[in-house]
Amino acid sequence: MKFIASSGTMLKHLQHASTVISTNTVLPLLEDFLLEISKDSLLITATDLETVIKIKMDIQCSDSGSICIPAKILIDALKNLPEQPITFNIENSFSVELTSDSGKYKIVGESSDNYPKTPTPTDSSTLTITSDALLSAINKSIYAVSNDDLRPAMMGVFFEIEKNTLRCVSTDAHRLVRYERKDVTCKEKAGFIVPKKPLNILKNLLPASTESLEVHFNEKHFFVSVGELELICRLIDARFPDYKVVIPQESPYILTLNRTDFISALRRVNVFSNKSTNQVRFNIVGSNLELTAEDVDLSFEGNEHMKCQYDGDDMLIAFNAKFLIEMLNTLDCVEVTLNLSTPNRAGILKGDAPTDDEDYLMICMPLMVNN
Repeated sequence: MKFIASSGTMLKHLQHASTVISTNTVLPLLEDFLLEISKDSLLITATDLETVIKIKMDIQCSDSGSICIPAKILIDALKNLPEQPITFNIENSFSVELTSDSGKYKIVGESSDNYPKTPTPTDSSTLTITSDALLSAINKSIYAVSNDDLRPAMMGVFFEIEKNTLRCVSTDAHRLVRYERKDVTCKEKAGFIVPKKPLNILKNLLPASTESLEVHFNEKHFFVSVGELELICRLIDARFPDYKVVIPQESPYILTLNRTDFISALRRVNVFSNKSTNQVRFNIVGSNLELTAEDVDLSFEGNEHMKCQYDGDDMLIAFNAKFLIEMLNTLDCVEVTLNLSTPNRAGILKGDAPTDDEDYLMICMPLMVNN
């Protein structure tokens, strides 16, 4: 069996597929790419048993067949070759000979018979959404996903679907993010948790375009197709916490700040905070905000004043500056508001007013103020 492929194009596709391969795999076969060859077409598959990436590319071939080839050595070989046609000659002994303009290289592959089977979207529902809307939903929710193995339900983004509405919710128990889109199409009501890893992969592959995508899902899997690429992942089998009870119903005090100035001040003051808590105290008096951080063990202290608009009683409250900076960086507005009630209740961070198609809400839990 023989086929000819562009070295540059194949390398790009292999690098995309390799993002799913784990370094510590249970099965040696999971360190391989599955190459399925048919007339003038090559299908590249990579998996870690939880997530699958399949990419189709054009080749010159009149044969058909399949083989597994170690991912690392194939990528390393193509990395060091200039753009040119590469001939793959696959023998019955699973020996693969690569022929370039300057030399020949030999790789020993494996039979594809034992490669894990790819799930198919049977009994699935469909969500229609634009590529940039899905990309925005992932970017504005994934950073708040928990890394706590003891809380598997919080180790992914909760997709809550109602008729023509998508909500993406994530939380790590210290903060909660709810991102809502109403410019989607779905006839059914559903709720499922997509793990963090496939979403991280997907956000690097999705184009920021208005191209319409069909996302399929069933009880166990999530399927997304983008051009010649398909990503499939297993859903987290757990019940997501009732996030609605966490959202404060009343936060009458409103603090308004310039977003860029606020981020800069937090970064400067956070340098002097305790690195385990990143605690920064907010002392709000009238139209003045005082930001204070200290590390008692090292005798570090930072203090800044900035002007603000504040409607409410004077307050002393503390937050994790690192969390706030991450949340603020997902916004692109000029001013942000922080809605508060008491020093021991969560603050609601918002950017621009919600639009008809989009709403974004972030909640950050306060820290106990060190006296």
